[in-house]
Amino acid sequence: MKILLLTVTAGYGHHATAKALADLFEGRGAETKIVDVYEYISKMIQKALAKGYLLSSKYTPELYRLFYDKTTKNKEKLNKMNIVKIVNTLGAFKFEHLVDNFEPDAILCTHVLAAHLVSQMKQRGMVAAPSIGIATDYCIHPYWEDVLHMDGLVTASELITHAAVKRGIPEERILPFGIPIHPKFNRDIRREDACAQLGISPDRPTILVMSGSMGYGNSTKIVRKITELKMNFQILVVCGNNKRTYRRLRAFRENYRGKCSILVMGFVDNVEVLMSAADCIITKPGGLTVSEAIAKGLPMILIHPIPGQEERNVEFLMNNGIASRVTKTFPLDDALYHLFNSPARLRLVHEAIRAIGHPDAAERLVDYTIDLVHARQAGAAQQLAETTDHPEDIDA
Repeated sequence: MKILLLTVTAGYGHHATAKALADLFEGRGAETKIVDVYEYISKMIQKALAKGYLLSSKYTPELYRLFYDKTTKNKEKLNKMNIVKIVNTLGAFKFEHLVDNFEPDAILCTHVLAAHLVSQMKQRGMVAAPSIGIATDYCIHPYWEDVLHMDGLVTASELITHAAVKRGIPEERILPFGIPIHPKFNRDIRREDACAQLGISPDRPTILVMSGSMGYGNSTKIVRKITELKMNFQILVVCGNNKRTYRRLRAFRENYRGKCSILVMGFVDNVEVLMSAADCIITKPGGLTVSEAIAKGLPMILIHPIPGQEERNVEFLMNNGIASRVTKTFPLDDALYHLFNSPARLRLVHEAIRAIGHPDAAERLVDYTIDLVHARQAGAAQQLAETTDHPEDIDA
């Protein structure tokens, strides 16, 4: 069985979802291929898209929010935005060669623009394999309603189904499996064991700080704000590839004289261990990070949402009692104080996380896809057998 996983470089989450699914499929004996569709079609387009997304969402957030809101509210305007359709129409003919050479049994798209391309190709008969789109946020991006010819759309929760149907997506196509994350986040790690791996105490309240893959937020300012509470916190800070933030935090830690202990890390591959050791996470609300935290039962304090989809993630999480959001009038120290000084609130958060979470989303999607492929193959074999039994059908 061959599985083609298509993504688009715009943040880290889309590729991470594809990689998590690829690992699971390969564990089931399938051959997989992960492709950034625009890097394949045109590296110039891929770089422009990645940089454009970063610049618009980080440096001109109001413009990005305006565009997102307009396309969400006005479907007619969305249909008239032909730039994506033009690029995908031209790219489809080049991409058809990749599909023909790989001959996938199923295609999974972890970004709406990749799904848009496959949908156009299916409409023209250029793709026959069953194809599934994956929405990696707790909302429906406005372009999904324009993806008309996929076999299914994976959503983050059953609670999004109503909104998806209102936006014109047929309910029978909606697969509310949850956002697929790596299976390692679905494995139980005892807090004591996680703390032992990190060399920290299991008896002190622990806060994990993550700012996302694109360098949003000021982690040094966040850590300073935590220490101002004068509580006995252990602070775990993940800087990723941001070397300047890493240096600043190391310098702050060297000069800090207080109750908190601070562990500063660069790029890590053990986030599941960090989450298992933590009592809460301070993070921007990217769909993948949020889903990983939910799988780990970890309360969230949300900061610096990207306008558009991440602001919708915040709405979903807050409306379902899973997270708090830092604002000018509800600063980080207040959010932490509320969380750590209200056992009833903390209990309700854990209950909400258990009710909403789909930690097995990736496994469910892999099982569904394999069953779908087997059903298609069985149907094709039966049709071939019937044709062989009635050779007059061939002449006809």
